[in-house]
Amino acid sequence: MNPQLTEISKNVLINCLGLQEKESFLIVTDDVKKELAEAVYEAGKQLGAEAMMVVMKERLKSGEEPPAAISIAMENADVVLCITQHSLTHTQARKNAAKAGARLATMPGITEDMFLEGAIAADYSQVKQLTNEVTELLTKGSRVRIEKDGYALSFSIAERQGIPSTGVYVNPGESGNLPSGEAYIAPVEGSGSGQIQIDGSIAGIGKLSSPVLLTVEQGRIVQAEGQEAEPLLRILGDGDGRQLGEFGIGTNNKARITGVVLEDEKVYGTIHVAFGSNNTFGGTISAGVHIDGVVTKPNVFIDDVLIMDQGKFIATP
Repeated sequence: MNPQLTEISKNVLINCLGLQEKESFLIVTDDVKKELAEAVYEAGKQLGAEAMMVVMKERLKSGEEPPAAISIAMENADVVLCITQHSLTHTQARKNAAKAGARLATMPGITEDMFLEGAIAADYSQVKQLTNEVTELLTKGSRVRIEKDGYALSFSIAERQGIPSTGVYVNPGESGNLPSGEAYIAPVEGSGSGQIQIDGSIAGIGKLSSPVLLTVEQGRIVQAEGQEAEPLLRILGDGDGRQLGEFGIGTNNKARITGVVLEDEKVYGTIHVAFGSNNTFGGTISAGVHIDGVVTKPNVFIDDVLIMDQGKFIATP
């Protein structure tokens, strides 16, 4: 076991999750990520917490629920860390654990490299400030337009709440990704129309060598073009997985595009759209799948005010 990993894990547990001695600390992992999880389990023990680790078989896709016994264990722990190949972020299990008062972070697809470099090393007080500012813009806004490479996608976010994923979850019921740094929102179902070129990465597929162009009508993908279009549609399926479920803005200046969407969607200067479930953060879609696509250097308008110019935040009136 890499002792450096255990030391970094201790910092993460203290600074991001506020783990205290004697608290019950549950790590949920799968066969793929078990080795990394063991370093974090060791860190939890060294900090004097009641550390536990449960291993399940790998889920088939992001947004798929863990086994019921694990869901119950999550609800009964003080602090939960999900170190898995596919994301448990947009699951009922995560939502119920937070509701029960757990402080919870999900680390889907996390790699050893991401522990040692990149987004995890950010100054999370800075990340938190920018994330909260962007969250407020989303909450106050009614309509979003994303422009890039001559394509534009617009949708309503009226009456929806922006959600901060700051990387700091120290109060009961707080949850989000680690590493983190994004503000996101559930677009109004059926309101999206236009085209968007995904050029960064796609969850479950990885870093893109060529862009994927998505055409959206009435909030749903009706056409996908590009090398990875077919695999994307296959993961999303023919049902509600093709509905526009999330719009997010990255706020972590240490994050890099690596092909692991956990870090990619946090990159400062990027936005992401996701298709599939959003019922765990203010929407109504329950699809059993949630797949993000990252767009680099876009122009973003909220209520016709430019807030991001080729990926750079600009002062808003």
